[in-house]
Amino acid sequence: MDDQELVAKLKHGEIHAYEYLFNQHYDWLCNYIFQLSGDRNLSKDIVQDVMVRLWEKRKKLAIKGAIKGYLFKSCHNQFLQQLRKQKKQPDLLDKIRWDTIYESYFEQTEDETYLKSTLLKLEELIDKLPPKCKEIFIMNKLERRKYREIAQDMGISIKTVENQMSKALRIIRENASVLMF
Repeated sequence: MDDQELVAKLKHGEIHAYEYLFNQHYDWLCNYIFQLSGDRNLSKDIVQDVMVRLWEKRKKLAIKGAIKGYLFKSCHNQFLQQLRKQKKQPDLLDKIRWDTIYESYFEQTEDETYLKSTLLKLEELIDKLPPKCKEIFIMNKLERRKYREIAQDMGISIKTVENQMSKALRIIRENASVLMF
């Protein structure tokens, strides 16, 4: 069955055409997304979401090229959306962690003013790091993620993560005098 015939049958709601499409492309798409994400469950979820959405919007399908390319692009875009959602979460998690750090230290120290001042200065130093450097530093130090995980999530090499961490630590060390340790 060629792609145009398959699309026509999908538009008419022929379930066997959908099953054929699903069986032909599901494993390949899951493997592709797994290579990007390293997460089998996420890969399956993304592909299933794309396939369900394809069925739900079958009547409006306007696929002119290869259906494999359409599915590939849909899954890739869905994966990128998932990444964007994950990148927004660290901002909220980062704030919660800093708030927790402040609260836990304030309860345990007599010199709250000194500690608060030091933590604020440290936060300012981290905020002044270059964006990529800051993101990697937060992922490693606050989220406790390994270099390998960070490299996979960001689509960069482990060596790049190591270099960015070295840069972040060097910048913080050079400016540590303002922390008054």
